[in-house]
Amino acid sequence: MKFFILLFSSILFLFSCMNKAEKKEIELLRNGFSKVEIAPLLQDSTLNIRALEFVDNHNAFFATSDGRFGAIGINLISQETEVTMAPYIAKIDTVAANFRSAAVTSYAGFLLSIGSPAYLYKCTDFGVTPVYIEAHKKAFYDAMAFWNDKEGIAIGDPTNTCMSIIITRDGGDTWNKLPCNDLPEVKAGEAAFAASDTNIKIIGNKTWVATGGKASRVLYSPDKGSSWTVFETPIIQGTSTTGIYSIDFYDELNGFAIGGDYTKPEENSSNKIRTKDGGKTWELVANNQSPGYRSCVQYVPNSNAKSLVTLGFKGIDVSNDFGATWQHLSDESFYTLRFLNDSTAYAAGKGSLSKLVFK
Repeated sequence: MKFFILLFSSILFLFSCMNKAEKKEIELLRNGFSKVEIAPLLQDSTLNIRALEFVDNHNAFFATSDGRFGAIGINLISQETEVTMAPYIAKIDTVAANFRSAAVTSYAGFLLSIGSPAYLYKCTDFGVTPVYIEAHKKAFYDAMAFWNDKEGIAIGDPTNTCMSIIITRDGGDTWNKLPCNDLPEVKAGEAAFAASDTNIKIIGNKTWVATGGKASRVLYSPDKGSSWTVFETPIIQGTSTTGIYSIDFYDELNGFAIGGDYTKPEENSSNKIRTKDGGKTWELVANNQSPGYRSCVQYVPNSNAKSLVTLGFKGIDVSNDFGATWQHLSDESFYTLRFLNDSTAYAAGKGSLSKLVFK
């Protein structure tokens, strides 16, 4: 409880300072990025971080696979970064919760575990409280995001004839699972991957959800989850380990997805796809070219959809031409990444949490 009082108090303070501080735009190099500098912030062999979300321009929230969570705070004056871990460890039936999804609103943080029973926790100054529990033997949630402070969504593998989708409309206090009558029917072997908490992308009221496995498609909702349709993709699929692992959209039209087969990470055939029409149609790009399997892809802010960064346990790569070609920048292993601005990002993975500066 003391942790959240300090955490959210510091967030409010830094946010007020940010409004007073002069905002400086960082301009991308004309030819894009060509290197990355990696500064470790937290190194611990027991760490496994796949969920990382920014609260605002100076604070981030992350969760681990052993029931822990923490905060990243960036000092507005010195620009130094401080990482704080909460002493609380969430347990499910005496076993530490494996958090693969995290989300934040202006008032709370949210943590979602994989496996059954699935637990979704709301974290506030008053403590950590379970707000949704699903005991179905097939329950397995993969990602979570919010449209606004009141409305959020989490997606998971099917327990019936559709993907599991739960939605809150009251700030995360209650969550309701959508009936399969309101969702597209899954194909045989279709599910999702809890690799980097980037299966969901939200822009305004529009939502894209990436599936994977024996079928890998994109579910789309134009109205915050009230109605849904589904789009086919040409990405590699057909086995339980193939398909989309990460999806991102720069705006309502330009999107990118990456994946492959994590059991064959060097293979680079049909693992990168791009859309220019809001996800209705997708085309293969950089086919049979590196990189191979990657678990996360993110557009570089203020790049006009031109620049992307992708990473995984085989390293970090950048594209400066809309994903058509890629340059390998580092062999450093990470699972997930989020941009702070158009040259600085934070990345996390097995045993580490780091600051990345692209140049």
